[in-house]
Amino acid sequence: MFKCSCRLIIMLLFVLLWPLPPSSFAAAEDIAKPSVDTQQQAVEAAIARVKPALVRIHVVSATYYRGREEKVESYGSGVIISEDGYVVTNHHVAGNARYISCTMADREEIDAELVGTDPQTDIAVIRLCPDKPKRFPFALFGDSSKVKVGDNVLAMGSPLAFSQSVTRGVVSNTELTMSDIFNEMLELDGEDVGSIVVWIAHDADIYGGNSGGPLVNLEGKIIGINEISVGLGGAIPGNLASEIADKLISAGRVRRSWLGIGVQPLLKNSTEKRGVLISDVMQGSPAHKAGVQAGDILVKLGEQPVDVRFREEMPAFNRCVAALEIGKEIEMALIRQGKELSLSVTAEERPSAVEKVREQKIWGICVCDITPMRARRIGRSSLSGVLVKSVRTGSPCDNAKPSLEADDIIVSIAGKPVAAIDELTDITEELLKDETEQIPVLVEFERKESNYLTVLKIGPDDSRDQGLEVVKAWIPAGIQVLTADMAFALGLEGKRGARIVQVYSGSSAEKAGLRVGDIVVALDGQPIEATRQEDLEVLPTMVRQYRIGSAVELTVLRNAGEIKIQMKLPAAPKPAREMDRYRCENYDFSVRDIAFMDRIKEGWSEKQTGVIAEAVDDGGWASLGGLSSGDLIYAVGGYVINDVAGFERIMQQVMAESSRTIIVQVERKRQNIYLELQAAKNQK
Repeated sequence: MFKCSCRLIIMLLFVLLWPLPPSSFAAAEDIAKPSVDTQQQAVEAAIARVKPALVRIHVVSATYYRGREEKVESYGSGVIISEDGYVVTNHHVAGNARYISCTMADREEIDAELVGTDPQTDIAVIRLCPDKPKRFPFALFGDSSKVKVGDNVLAMGSPLAFSQSVTRGVVSNTELTMSDIFNEMLELDGEDVGSIVVWIAHDADIYGGNSGGPLVNLEGKIIGINEISVGLGGAIPGNLASEIADKLISAGRVRRSWLGIGVQPLLKNSTEKRGVLISDVMQGSPAHKAGVQAGDILVKLGEQPVDVRFREEMPAFNRCVAALEIGKEIEMALIRQGKELSLSVTAEERPSAVEKVREQKIWGICVCDITPMRARRIGRSSLSGVLVKSVRTGSPCDNAKPSLEADDIIVSIAGKPVAAIDELTDITEELLKDETEQIPVLVEFERKESNYLTVLKIGPDDSRDQGLEVVKAWIPAGIQVLTADMAFALGLEGKRGARIVQVYSGSSAEKAGLRVGDIVVALDGQPIEATRQEDLEVLPTMVRQYRIGSAVELTVLRNAGEIKIQMKLPAAPKPAREMDRYRCENYDFSVRDIAFMDRIKEGWSEKQTGVIAEAVDDGGWASLGGLSSGDLIYAVGGYVINDVAGFERIMQQVMAESSRTIIVQVERKRQNIYLELQAAKNQK
């Protein structure tokens, strides 16, 4: 037997080591090739199924900083999941959007609207809003519970806001949880995403902009929604994403139950071998009302046994609590100081973790309502009042004595209680009804444990009408000082005065014969004592002492000779700060009429019409559309702009005609540019 075995081994080695003819190698290649081709064909087929449903999402969201709402542009990915245009993406991509548009696989751009969002799972749903009804290509969800470590997957999306792309990898972990050091990074709108989500980890490359894109198996089905990249990529399981998307589409939000308890895994030295440790009980919560105490160990919730010994088991428990029927009484089996007891608790709907912030432009503050979570953090029993998040420098609230600060709580205005933002808005409108000037208002606010009163002024900003200059006489020409060095170089050593650098076309100075290069050395025989750059206002100041229309004599040096020029002094034109203005709140910019010096500076004739964009708010809708301070706006929506009054009238008309986009024609640095200015729907 041993000899036979040795002989067999020798024969096998002989066969294996004997050189094979070329035809044999070809045969081996043919045998291996079909498996590679088959996998490649599967990849290509999967891409073909999903790629038409990919969208690149352009989002304009709002941030609130220093008392102002600022708009921010960002990009992400999404996937169409129905032929009527519902798209799944991440909450952190579109959940706080003020404007959304999507670029399709065929490069068509379509506006979209936010249907609903859920920060706790980082899932949002948007809906495509084409100009004409159409059917969209869409992808299907697969069963993410069947995903196994080692499965081939495709991460699809628009990394770095580029066009749609695909990366390939394998599943590394089907139950990825995050350690405590990542908690802050994974917090969205006050919600800990890791408290609910257990990710599918994979090594397919994902980059910024891939967020919201699908993780796809080789059957071409969605098994996850890509969310994070921490060395490995992390995708929200498709089953969870599909469940949340269905709820958002049907109800616009996700309702979860809430007991008001904080929990953690059993301590390592705990004598109990089952349950979850209740570490905190919120005052006034369902658990507090039921008699639950911190330190209790929950071992059973209804008919569901509870066993949380490791952090990785927390998300499953949290999902169990969230799924309880709201308003229904349920039994809790607890262990307290080694003894078992049973308590009945009625789950309530889980409140929002954080409040929505809104800008109050008249007051110059950003504010929010007070949620139960916020009230607990600041140790306040009442939810009544409006919390100040930030204050704009120079605003009424900033100028008040004492001024308002972040974290103050406004509790009354003009003696009327303020329970929420809507009441603040209503009271403000009532106070300012028919008012044409600023009015003083008494405001009561809380700051930590103290109660303050302050008086501030709100109402129409009349700063444009303050400090108007009395119209004075002037010489309509540009000047520079004849410095000592310049006089020496020109052979005019010892001379003083002002050199003419520009004579304004059609002016009395031009008609009187004043020329560029003339040096004015005296006005009605009085010397012009100007020898330094700092003396630029010497001649204008002398001229302003005369009445408008006065006849004066200028002593002028020209071509080494001295001549006398007689002219009448006209009225100085209005400066830019005194021109009529209009503030377009919907698009966050203001304009003014063209001033005389604007025409001089830009070389515009008297026939040039339009308005000048004077202040374009950083992070505002106009700024996002490309409008810049100093732009000359000469047409809006095809209508020619003559002045501020016409601009205001045309803007109101165009905004009424348009959904939220207006076409603005501007001149910038001698170039004509078309701009598309967009605003949120509620900004119409």
